[in-house]
Amino acid sequence: MAVDILVLSNGPGELATWVRPVVQALRQHLGCDRTIVRISVVLSPCPHATGKEAQIASSYPEVDRVQAAEHFLPFLLSGKTAANWDWHEKGVVLFLGGDQFFTVVIGKRLKYRTVIYAEWDARWYRWIDKFAAMKPKVFDKVPEKYANKFTVVGDLIAEVGNRKSDAGDWAGTDKLDRAGTGAPPLRELVGLLPGSKAAKLALGVPLCLSIAQSIHRIRPETRFVIPVAPTLDVQTLARFADPAQNPCLHLFANASAELHLTETPFLQTANGLQIELWTETPAYDLLSECSLCLTTVGANTAELGSLAVPMIVLIPTQQLDAMKAWDGLPGLLANLPLVGSVFATAINWLILQLGKGKLYAWPNIWAQAEIVPELIGKLEPEAVAILAIDYLSHPEKLAQMGDRLRSVRGESGAAHKIAELVCEEIEVQSNSDNN
Repeated sequence: MAVDILVLSNGPGELATWVRPVVQALRQHLGCDRTIVRISVVLSPCPHATGKEAQIASSYPEVDRVQAAEHFLPFLLSGKTAANWDWHEKGVVLFLGGDQFFTVVIGKRLKYRTVIYAEWDARWYRWIDKFAAMKPKVFDKVPEKYANKFTVVGDLIAEVGNRKSDAGDWAGTDKLDRAGTGAPPLRELVGLLPGSKAAKLALGVPLCLSIAQSIHRIRPETRFVIPVAPTLDVQTLARFADPAQNPCLHLFANASAELHLTETPFLQTANGLQIELWTETPAYDLLSECSLCLTTVGANTAELGSLAVPMIVLIPTQQLDAMKAWDGLPGLLANLPLVGSVFATAINWLILQLGKGKLYAWPNIWAQAEIVPELIGKLEPEAVAILAIDYLSHPEKLAQMGDRLRSVRGESGAAHKIAELVCEEIEVQSNSDNN
């Protein structure tokens, strides 16, 4: 029996931490014969999208077909894809990001079984066949008669800790030896994760570069690397280190850098500090070798937490109108022509006021306590560097942070449990047709 598995998703974070491990698990359970099992990914619009989500999904070898987000609304309304895909008679719609309501509509139209990964809440449970819940509390408010639809699978992001990339063992390689001296790589490596969207990169890149230079002055043996987000290319990233192209650069001293396109590209600051640009994804092996990471908020904090990599989370507010990546109505207002910057400033100020005491990094949210430092405000690079140097100078502090991250990241195995639920729904559909 030939079956289709239609994966619904939306943003870059969901693709990296949800879709990737699940499609890998589906192929392990259902095999790689495309004439028997076909996996399609349909993307819906996302306020955090970069425009390269379809390209990322297409790069996953387990996936057969991908439709970009710009074609989603016609598909939702008519059931026809832009490429006029055919559909097998049997199949499952699997929700891994977006609006859960889409699963109901598309599942009914295709007459497929439906499975939703519910991270925080479960909706439309009357019309959905199965829910893969992150935690039991997801179905606390669900009527008892629907309880049989729910299975606790755990946190998909916890899969990161057990999914190393195929890039090989980082330790002992000469990947970072860009100076050409032939000296072996040093053990102390600091990762810089300034973000993947312009709203974060405008402040994140110059802030990270300035911090790196401050650390370098005190600890010249420390090496720095930026794992380039899969939605970026190195040229785009480098523009945010160019004073002619990033108006926020003047907010941070000594924050400019030039791009060098060697075999492994790097940014070089005015004082000669070279910061590696790592383009292989996912960069789990690389991140696991970092002594410490400086990162913005977002899915990257969840990935670092699942890898138990110590981090300092940076939320700079030097220019409030630069941050325009909010969801829903705030995001629409912040991106209006002419008046968008005014709205962005007001919205960000209000959110910061209301959010005092709020936790932003995923490991801290999981633990409901500040495991990793969250620095919010008009951040001074020198002050952040002093904090980072203190951690680097006291390995026992880093080890303690790593241990606490391991304790809250949850058990792995969610992807395989979701794949098992999909297999069960395929079997249910097959059995119902045979009766």
